[in-house]
Amino acid sequence: MAKQRGSLPMLGGRVPAAGSRTPTMQPGSWRTSALTSAQRGYGYRWQQARAAHLREHPFCEYCLKERRIVATTVAAVILECAARGLALPYGNVVDHRIPHRGDDALFWDRTNWQTLCTPHHSRDKQRQENAP
Repeated sequence: MAKQRGSLPMLGGRVPAAGSRTPTMQPGSWRTSALTSAQRGYGYRWQQARAAHLREHPFCEYCLKERRIVATTVAAVILECAARGLALPYGNVVDHRIPHRGDDALFWDRTNWQTLCTPHHSRDKQRQENAP
């Protein structure tokens, strides 16, 4: 005769429900509205444009500047990094050089776009934008 396994007691009610989110944006920021990212312009069209930009400009501009790499083509950057024994400085964020703050024309101006890696976007670029 096989032993029956007992059921485990449920812990329901012991974990408090999550309250409202703590705001992470500065008061008055254009991002503080209840709009979704797609409603703010970061929908399918943006994802396609972002992917195309990253294919054409795959390297973090801040990393290239820090390493003093002045090559202008993807192949030249790869060769220079290889010659100096450096890892390739891939970026994964398409950033707006001048913050668009909801301005559609500035948002879609491709000359205003730059590729950054996550650390540079999260640290250095945010520090620049939040400076008085």
